[in-house]
Amino acid sequence: MLIRTFFYFFVFILLQGCSSHMPNLGGSNGKLAACPSSPNCVSSQTPVGDKHYIEPIVLKGSKESAHDKVLAVLVSSKRTKVVVNEEGYIHAEFTSAVFRFVDDVEFLFSKEQDGQVVVDIRSASRVGHSDFGVNRKRMEAIRRKLKQ
Repeated sequence: MLIRTFFYFFVFILLQGCSSHMPNLGGSNGKLAACPSSPNCVSSQTPVGDKHYIEPIVLKGSKESAHDKVLAVLVSSKRTKVVVNEEGYIHAEFTSAVFRFVDDVEFLFSKEQDGQVVVDIRSASRVGHSDFGVNRKRMEAIRRKLKQ
């Protein structure tokens, strides 16, 4: 009975991974897409105190240098594909190792002031309900790499 349950769960997960589709993303008028109600998304543009809120990344330098730093971190990351690389915006896909789930990660280079750039961030799973904190952990890891 336990093996059968595991098998059905495994098949369900595989089908969910295969059914993902590209969501409607992109920075529009200085805004990233809103997070869904599910807990598998974080965004710096969500109100402070909301379960989806994560602080934006602040980097020293110009928008161009901040863009180059973020791009370098993404390119050096495993199972990562940069989908959109435009002035002021980056969208990358992170694919999980085992089930091949895709998470969409976005960076919007919004404010440049006093030699610092505020980078709004968003990371969300395409499928499922919970991500066990993977999106938040990923963005905090990227933040740490950028601060080195």
